[in-house]
Amino acid sequence: LFLKMDDERSNPPYSKKSDIPKEYNWQSLISKDGAELETQYIKILTELGKREGIIGVIFKKAQNRIQDPAKLRKLIVELINKETWLSLEADVKGDAYEGLLEKNAADVKGGAGQYFTPRHLINAMVEMMKPEPGIKIHDPACGTGGFLLSAYNYISKNYNLNRDQKQHLKHETFSGNEIVPMAARLCVMNLYLHGVNGEENPINPNDSLKVNPGGIYEMVLT
Repeated sequence: LFLKMDDERSNPPYSKKSDIPKEYNWQSLISKDGAELETQYIKILTELGKREGIIGVIFKKAQNRIQDPAKLRKLIVELINKETWLSLEADVKGDAYEGLLEKNAADVKGGAGQYFTPRHLINAMVEMMKPEPGIKIHDPACGTGGFLLSAYNYISKNYNLNRDQKQHLKHETFSGNEIVPMAARLCVMNLYLHGVNGEENPINPNDSLKVNPGGIYEMVLT
């Protein structure tokens, strides 16, 4: 799904630069079939997981859990490829992952130990806080990045930003902590697809209750 969304992001109307090499992108995957598709998929996961920066974080230790090439092709070509994911208003990745964790919390004694703020409540809180251009915003328990992205969207839509302000918004404004690896990975995916932080990884895996984040922030959203 991330590869598909990156492919959409690199084409009109977005036309953003992709950090994924051509030989490992979405088009290199959907052009294959059968055993070649499975081989290419495994190669993509392996090679991108070796890369430095944000792409390496996203694909680190990623594995193929679909052993049947026919099912893999159905998922990739017939399901994922037919949808234009970036046009959806919902945070698809965050919603899907949070739904799985909530189900796990209901099914397993003690739960997953994670609780996610509903999107409409996140947006309402951000609107009340009214973040402004030029400040630094931190979420000490950022999950899949809901607060950070809502603040990004709020600033983008409510201010006429000049070039320097746009650069600051994308590369210097946001940071967070998240101790759950999968949630942190999805947060990094979210930020990358929104053009936030480029190749830098703004998400720290340390526990905010144990380790001082070491920064000074004008606003904390969590």
